[in-house]
Amino acid sequence: MTKKMKRRDFMRTGAVAGLTLAATKDEVAGFPMILKQSTVKPLVISSANGNRFKNGGDVTAVSKAFTMMTGGADVLDSVIAGVNIVELDPLDDSVGYGGLPNADGVVQLDSSVMHGPKKRAGAVGALEGVRTPSLVAKAVLENTDHHLIVGKGAQDFARDMGFKIEDDLNTENSRRKWLEWKRRTDPEHYLDPKKRADAGHKAALQMLAAGLLREENMHGTINCDAINSKGEICGVTTTSGLAWKIPGRIGDSPILGAGLYVDGAVGAAGSTGRGEANLFNLCSFVIVEEMRRGAHPKDAGMEVLNRIKNNTIEKRLLNARGLPNFGITFYMLNAKGEYAGVTMYEGGSYAICNENGPQTLKCDALLTGRPSD
Repeated sequence: MTKKMKRRDFMRTGAVAGLTLAATKDEVAGFPMILKQSTVKPLVISSANGNRFKNGGDVTAVSKAFTMMTGGADVLDSVIAGVNIVELDPLDDSVGYGGLPNADGVVQLDSSVMHGPKKRAGAVGALEGVRTPSLVAKAVLENTDHHLIVGKGAQDFARDMGFKIEDDLNTENSRRKWLEWKRRTDPEHYLDPKKRADAGHKAALQMLAAGLLREENMHGTINCDAINSKGEICGVTTTSGLAWKIPGRIGDSPILGAGLYVDGAVGAAGSTGRGEANLFNLCSFVIVEEMRRGAHPKDAGMEVLNRIKNNTIEKRLLNARGLPNFGITFYMLNAKGEYAGVTMYEGGSYAICNENGPQTLKCDALLTGRPSD
């Protein structure tokens, strides 16, 4: 005779059935098992410009990505469609079309994409003539055995894939700002490299103080990551890079583990801000690894910000307080749907979109004051 199941046994059985046990060989080595919920509340997270620019339409990047994703579209396709809005919007001169150019007045763009479920990635660097580098990065993921293509090779690849190649991605706004920068630096432009770099940085800070540039222009980027109800995680980062950079300079955005890192079983992290600091510390990878060990996204991000602070020792990169004289921000979500935005100094913000709609939230900061204090 079959015994009746006790209520507590039924509840225990139901709870176990609602979880997927993601145990790996790591358990043997003493690592904890990961209990992954079978359903997750969908979420999109991005840098603040992901809830600001609309390219003449009525939706922002995070809204577009969330609507597509919850409608059944692939998560990577959704976040790319979201950042395409920013890439194409000439009003955001830190990304894509109309992004602030390099020292020679040429717009060079970087981007990376990662697909968590498929465990695939693609990236492009120093790409000229294509307004949507994120789509070219996706083409690298889909059509090659490579992860990163740069420079003329990236443009040739884009042309082969059918992308329109334009002679110049400057807008009237980006060209005017570049000419202003040239006007301020030209008297010293051909001195020794240190003086040239100092003159260029000083001119950029003067333009920032005069209101000609926004803070994010200095290291402008958009990162956008998302998780759907199935727990599938994808991400994209795209940028026009550091304003007035040395031609050919590639920052953190197209580098896997720096500007973007996704592990479909753990989470995603991306960044905006000083790319060189992110490259040196491979921050996005470290954040995901911290989350793998059980850290909340906020704690993982703070750990990396503190690492950047401790690894910044060059005098030229320190302010009067002996702290980093630059900003950097991270955007993170984990496989549970938990998320955070953290930044080096107070005042930063980030964007999300969930069932409550798009929102711009305040970042948690490691340090008080401003980078220039």
